[in-house]
Amino acid sequence: MPDLPTIDRQQLPFGIPDAAWKRKLRRQLLRWYAEHQRDLPWRKRRDPYAIWISEMMLQQTQVATVIPYFQRFLETFPTIQALAEAPEEQVLREWEGLGYYRRARNLHAAAKKIQSDHGGIFPQTFDEVQALPGIGRYTAGAILSIAFDLRLPILEANTIRLFSRLIGYRGDPRSLLGTKLLWYVAEDWLPRKEVGHFNQALMELGSLICTPKEPKCPQCPAQKICIAKQEGWQQEIPQPAAKTVYEEVQEVAIILRKEDEVLLFKQEEAGRWAGMWDFCRFPWSGEVPQKNTLPGFAPSYENFEKALNKKLYELQDFTIKKIQYFNTLKHGVTRFRITLECFTAEPNDLDFLQRINSLRKNRQWVKIKDLNDFPLNVTARKIAKQLQNS
Repeated sequence: MPDLPTIDRQQLPFGIPDAAWKRKLRRQLLRWYAEHQRDLPWRKRRDPYAIWISEMMLQQTQVATVIPYFQRFLETFPTIQALAEAPEEQVLREWEGLGYYRRARNLHAAAKKIQSDHGGIFPQTFDEVQALPGIGRYTAGAILSIAFDLRLPILEANTIRLFSRLIGYRGDPRSLLGTKLLWYVAEDWLPRKEVGHFNQALMELGSLICTPKEPKCPQCPAQKICIAKQEGWQQEIPQPAAKTVYEEVQEVAIILRKEDEVLLFKQEEAGRWAGMWDFCRFPWSGEVPQKNTLPGFAPSYENFEKALNKKLYELQDFTIKKIQYFNTLKHGVTRFRITLECFTAEPNDLDFLQRINSLRKNRQWVKIKDLNDFPLNVTARKIAKQLQNS
């Protein structure tokens, strides 16, 4: 357990709440949670494996989205051993649609580490859990406090907002000082027992009542001791993050076909969707023919085909023919807003391409009907479904 930072109480306009205030908060919060907690599948068990899976899925993903994924994932991989022994592609396929696929790969790697280093039993110390791939201070504290009632704090989006409002902190909670202060609060307010329930109650209150916009203060069990409520600062706290500036990006996807098969490419380890499969895809800064332009009847298509083949030969060692517009897909990834122009095509030299493919593990011809067996990113799955439907 890391040491708590030293906090100057004068850095807060009202100081850190006293012992009586904290006792009142704990009592009211636990009573409220016992009555109002949601019936979520991961709360029906104290199994650290299930709690770990839920915590990883809930990172940057809404509860309603996670529930069916959580249930299917545990049906497919009911134990740490089952997850550790599964092929990575199967793990990614079960995760498909949740996004942030590094989480799934970290789960798989951590399960292997637990299997090899801990005999398949989830570790019960903070240092051992935090040493697992993809697990940081918050996730380690959440798993161990909920599963084993260890006295460990948590700090995530909902509790950052809740703590900031309760103590009237108007600074930036993402700053070094703000982070240190809120971790101090998270530790300082922990009860001696029922720590798991208390931490879940904090997250539940932040999620259901102390919401980012229009918090439901009249329903809050802590409204009478909340400084933001007393001072009317609910809309000002926490200090908002700087707005994300999105970058517009254009990409091209080539759906290379031979009869009832298409060519898939496995993404590189350092790529955006590492371990997933996709169609041939790359950034494109040039012009793209209009959707209603017929191939072979317009200079724009001839110029596009020449430029496309030059790019493909540089990237993938092959060229294409019979290019036809297929679809345009728009999606977002982190700070990028991507327009993906999709085209079908045939290889110019199929024999050469097949010889090259036989030397590479990251390419595979796949029957269109079998595309469901491969983990694809969101846009690739949309293309796959359209191919199957047509």
